[in-house]
Amino acid sequence: MVNFHSDSINQLFDTILSLESREECYAFFEDLCTVKEVQDMAQRLQVAVLLRKGQNYQQIAKEASVSTATISRVNKCLTYGSGGYKIALDRLKEDEA
Repeated sequence: MVNFHSDSINQLFDTILSLESREECYAFFEDLCTVKEVQDMAQRLQVAVLLRKGQNYQQIAKEASVSTATISRVNKCLTYGSGGYKIALDRLKEDEA
């Protein structure tokens, strides 16, 4: 993956990490992003969850209303990415337990 580290991105991530509730996240992301941008990120996470559960592309495309290109991109990140999805999905699984 491309190295996109910068001071401004560090500040963004530090800000996100400082949020303490789902309501604070909603407020921050509503101000920061368009509704479509947030929906797209949520959709990609949903695809990652479904891929990890072993669903095939056709099942995911139907359930998540995404293109196979989006599924392929998420799958590529799961397989060859920097591990961000794995960390997040492992934590999500822990929280569900």
